[in-house]
Amino acid sequence: MLCVTAPLVGHDCYLLPRNPSFHFCKRRNPNSFITRASSSVQEIEKSPRSSERDLGSELHSSIPFPPITAAKRVVLVRHGQSTWNEEGRIQGSSDFSFLTQKGESQAETSRQMLIDDTFDVCFTSPLIRSKRTAEIIWSTREDEMIPEFDLREIDLYLFQGLLKHEGKAKFGEAFRQWQMDPANFKIDGHYPVRELWARARNCWSKILTHEGGSVLVVAHNAVNQALVATAMGLGTEYFRILLQSNCGVSVLDFTPRAEGRSPYICLNRLNQTPNSPIAAGSSGGRKACKRVILVCHGSTQNNLEASFPYSGDRSMNMLGVIQSQKTAELLLDLRVSSIICSPQIASFETAMAISKVQEAADCLGADCVPRYVEVKQINDLEVEHILRLSKKAKDQKMPGWLNGLEDEIMTQLWVHSEKAWHSLLNELSDESEPQKNVVVVGHPAAHIALMGHCLNLTKEWMGSFHLDAGSISVIDFPDGSAGRGIVRCVNYTAHLGRWSIPVTKSAAEDEEF
Repeated sequence: MLCVTAPLVGHDCYLLPRNPSFHFCKRRNPNSFITRASSSVQEIEKSPRSSERDLGSELHSSIPFPPITAAKRVVLVRHGQSTWNEEGRIQGSSDFSFLTQKGESQAETSRQMLIDDTFDVCFTSPLIRSKRTAEIIWSTREDEMIPEFDLREIDLYLFQGLLKHEGKAKFGEAFRQWQMDPANFKIDGHYPVRELWARARNCWSKILTHEGGSVLVVAHNAVNQALVATAMGLGTEYFRILLQSNCGVSVLDFTPRAEGRSPYICLNRLNQTPNSPIAAGSSGGRKACKRVILVCHGSTQNNLEASFPYSGDRSMNMLGVIQSQKTAELLLDLRVSSIICSPQIASFETAMAISKVQEAADCLGADCVPRYVEVKQINDLEVEHILRLSKKAKDQKMPGWLNGLEDEIMTQLWVHSEKAWHSLLNELSDESEPQKNVVVVGHPAAHIALMGHCLNLTKEWMGSFHLDAGSISVIDFPDGSAGRGIVRCVNYTAHLGRWSIPVTKSAAEDEEF
């Protein structure tokens, strides 16, 4: 039985004309949802009996992206807070709002975050709020900024300009469908989310065929969600699942493949925000009552030995100790309910650092009383013994390094981690605490697999995510542990300061790091 389920949102799947695609259905119970490629306006349907093995072997090659000859990194940024964001109005592709003072400040923070990057080009939505954000981030760079009409926000037609309560009062059931089932939402004869996915896919063709190796894209919430999803081969049912906060930064790495085939695609970061990712707020417009925070343990000596990355169960080095302390400080702003960790030494040390800081909440000014948090070890989070079986040693700092592992290793990792995911959801389902925050500490490979299970993917997607030592990823459950997980951020490292890998640079490529 699956732990995270959602209603089946429809049987529509959209493909670009003349391009191959894939359609995958993973059903373990009637409530599980379907994963598909959704990219344009030609409807298809394929038997849900397609096997995981057949689809897995064709996963990346069936995504029809233009081939590239050199690695390409694309950085997505959502615009800063706008006047209509502040008022709670539905903006869509209207162009009547502009950045607030807070929005300008957020854009400046993103500029500082990206100040050392030498982008070759900037693609931007032509709408005022996005264009102004791009101007602030681009600053004194002399390279070109290219306005791209397809990067405009989602077209919402008659909804645009309405306050949310006005939309509910005026459109009733249609507005409810927009909130509850956006993938199938129809207005004025249009399916906005489906059209958005088609536009996003069209944008990727333009971005990837540009000769620049480092590309900045400044756009909007919905279109950035669609860009991330279409890059990874996820369909319209993933709308509002991969969050994009104001001025949040997401990073995608594209690696060339032989014989002119579509590149490997890896989500290096999702929603690196100017504000804390664990701050109170909504997830997809709803308040989250349950939350899982995935914490990658701090660096160990074997993290630095690229030639043999699975060299044993070791303590953290000094860098790892600092990273764990920084993570503990960040989590001090959150009342942690429980900490679950792998029995590996580095994971347990990181978990204890978090627990001790929670216990010292009174003297650190976070609370008037100490928080005593139980640390639980579960063997299903331990994956190093599986990785050690691989004969293909891979540098864990490289994006998509899991793609290089043998299929049987990936299968073992996937099956092993599913047990851990069940345990986490059981922990989260405890109703004794209305607000439940579970911190999970483990190896990056284990956390990548856990996110895959949360999103109802298959093992073939594991190479599409990247996590660094000391990073955190946040999954919210606004409908409780039995509902669908919403990914607030992936591979967040801003809290590590100078002891983190830069937001858009890989340590393996940065000689000075």
